[in-house]
Amino acid sequence: MRLDGRGQDEIRNISITPGYLRFAEGSVLLDWGKNRIICAATVEPRVPTYLIGTGQGWVTAEYAMLPRSSKVRIPRDASRGKPNGRALEIQRLIGRALRAVVDLEALGERTILIDCDVIEADGGTRTACITGAFVALAMAINRLRQDEQVSKKARLIKDYVAAVSAGIVEGQCVLDLNYLEDSTAETDMNVVMTGRGDFVELQGTAEKDAFPKEALDKMLTLARSGIQQIIAKQQEALEGIEVLHS
Repeated sequence: MRLDGRGQDEIRNISITPGYLRFAEGSVLLDWGKNRIICAATVEPRVPTYLIGTGQGWVTAEYAMLPRSSKVRIPRDASRGKPNGRALEIQRLIGRALRAVVDLEALGERTILIDCDVIEADGGTRTACITGAFVALAMAINRLRQDEQVSKKARLIKDYVAAVSAGIVEGQCVLDLNYLEDSTAETDMNVVMTGRGDFVELQGTAEKDAFPKEALDKMLTLARSGIQQIIAKQQEALEGIEVLHS
């Protein structure tokens, strides 16, 4: 058993509250263990300059941790005078994950921007943001359908996408690391996968000793199982919305 009582293959409790914000085209409050994150989707009638005239849309994300989302206050970018490098890396990861399952041509020349704001953090915020951002994205696309801005027959979303961490802690492969585990892990890995079980991105690092292929295989097996459970939570949050159009 781990310090929080979970088994090696257990994810933390996940709750997704859809429609959390009044004005966003899609929004959720995601509670994942002790993480609390708001993901809000905005649809804009424009695309990056290099996509103008191509008929293709864009999906992107922004990520931030509120100043007191952690034990030590995190300065805002405005007071730092420069962007946070970690935040930039994470928001690019979120954008890549979402674009992997969206038909950008069917979206047309519009951008869907997902704002991911961490209210409280306890490890695994990047994987949690991908999971919540997908639900907000699906809600925004459903709004476009309802407003008849895109064809109701168009298959804009090709598959679900979610993410989870896995790692080696005290010599054991475990799923969904919290902050304490993440900060002491011998190996930390973030896995992004689709509903069909295809990989979108793998981020894995040996923090101490190198790890063998057998450990990698076990971590990926744990991640696949965890992502199936997480996608089931996404489906519950999107109940009544047809996400994958034939």
